[in-house]
Amino acid sequence: MLTAIRGAMLTFKDDPFEKAMKDCMVHESDAIILIEDGKIKDVGPAADMLKKVPAGVEITSYKDSVIVPGFIDTHVHYPQTQMIGAYGEQLLDWLNNYTFVAEQQFANKDHADEVAEVFLGECLKNGVTSATVYCTVFPQSVDAFFEAAEKRNMRVQAGKITMDRFAPEALLDTPQRAYDESAALAKKWHGRGRAEYVITPRFAPTSTPEQLEMVGQLARDFPTALIQSHVSENVSEVEWVKSLFPDCGSYTGVYDKYGLMRERAIYGHGIHLTEEELEIFHATGAAVAHCPTSNFFLGSGAFNVKKAKESRRPIKVGLATDLGAGTSFSMLQTLNEAYKAAQLNGNALSAGHAYYLASRGSAQAIGLEDKIGSIAPGFEADLAVIDLYSTPIISYRMKYAKDFAEALFIQMTLGDDRAISATYVAGKKVYDRDAAR
Repeated sequence: MLTAIRGAMLTFKDDPFEKAMKDCMVHESDAIILIEDGKIKDVGPAADMLKKVPAGVEITSYKDSVIVPGFIDTHVHYPQTQMIGAYGEQLLDWLNNYTFVAEQQFANKDHADEVAEVFLGECLKNGVTSATVYCTVFPQSVDAFFEAAEKRNMRVQAGKITMDRFAPEALLDTPQRAYDESAALAKKWHGRGRAEYVITPRFAPTSTPEQLEMVGQLARDFPTALIQSHVSENVSEVEWVKSLFPDCGSYTGVYDKYGLMRERAIYGHGIHLTEEELEIFHATGAAVAHCPTSNFFLGSGAFNVKKAKESRRPIKVGLATDLGAGTSFSMLQTLNEAYKAAQLNGNALSAGHAYYLASRGSAQAIGLEDKIGSIAPGFEADLAVIDLYSTPIISYRMKYAKDFAEALFIQMTLGDDRAISATYVAGKKVYDRDAAR
């Protein structure tokens, strides 16, 4: 069954951090995207595509909008949905006082089901069509998330957290349990529909060397699975890791020692990475998930995207909300904060570079750049439609936008969930802002 949508379109065919923007960004002021069986069959200027769209195929048109690849959130904790905006504390105290308290409730499958439904509903409302997700230590929290995503046919990646120390007893597993439960979940979910399992040690301090050995074995036994964790988020955390693993040389060195630095491994934050650590990321193909709203909320610092992407040893960088230390489901607001992080590092982040990070860049970071993150034939038809005039102040500001780049920048600084007028998953409209009102 063929369907088609029409409107202005933005996508990327290469990395503008490495090549000229004009050779990477694809902007059509009037395009038609032809969709068949959940994938993009053809796309191009409407003048050309109108000749290719078969008679009888309905074309849905979006005026005063831009169609973009569905946003990809590369690092997010769905169990923390209930504690977004928890006051005070820096990372380690925040974990103990809020996160670990909330996560204990996920022993109850009904509670996990409820939160997964709310989380995914908010993702779609914000144009986020794919996410790489932390569940909890409880296997039922993983099942709840994948079940909710499967109903929506979303491409998601998620895993059970493994940790066997420095957390409440109710949230601890053991090295063997971490392996057994993770392996069982991977066999159940990895590659089922649009789901992928993610090997998920919470972060180096909460796993003993014995557990990290078992996690490394998981990585060898499931070579196509993603790996996710946290790295170098907070200065005190970095010093703590050095004291716990004095023989590893660095925080990144811990993951490298246990075989967890590879293609399709992604680590949240990376704010305080040394040059030596960045070299390890580059050499292994591992990626950093840039989490600007949570980095600012917890006072952790400002990740330097420009430094990470230096041409002599570029590393892969995805964009992430990192809820619930992150404070918004909106990828537009996440881009807003990413711009500020760049400014604090003495750099600018153009709208083109920002939207690249939220789409093709994030897809590359999690090794899915052949499936999602671009609008091109053969790609899965996960799309978001941004209304360029979603609020009175944006409408007023747009009167003075001199070009498309400025229009995009206005959206990422002033836009939020109200700017997403529609979201498509595998070619099916799953969110309609006007119908939801």
